[in-house]
Amino acid sequence: MTGVAQARKIALSMPKAEEHPHHGHPSFRVKNKIFATLYGSRAVVKLSIADQTALVQMDPKAFSLNAWSHQGWTNADLKRVSAARFRTLVASAWRNVAPKRLVMSREGTTRKTCKNPARVRRD
Repeated sequence: MTGVAQARKIALSMPKAEEHPHHGHPSFRVKNKIFATLYGSRAVVKLSIADQTALVQMDPKAFSLNAWSHQGWTNADLKRVSAARFRTLVASAWRNVAPKRLVMSREGTTRKTCKNPARVRRD
């Protein structure tokens, strides 16, 4: 189980993460792009469709779809998700929206070691 305060702390631990209101709920952003939002004891995180599908199939009580799921937004019931798993989900969501240069600097890669450096956005 992950508490709301703990979920907030995990989201804000991501590089350059900021908390801003989103329709009356806390959202967590990097470079003004949302990677997670809290709705009480439910978090919504931006995942790849493949990750989303796997999680919902693996544990449908903890993970579910919503109106924005076709874009990767996935519900996570914080009462059913451990802090360690939530940390992994948030890191994945953050990587999905963060600028590539920031992701590479966090993961210790450079344009020279990137498989396709032409696709790296210059921020």
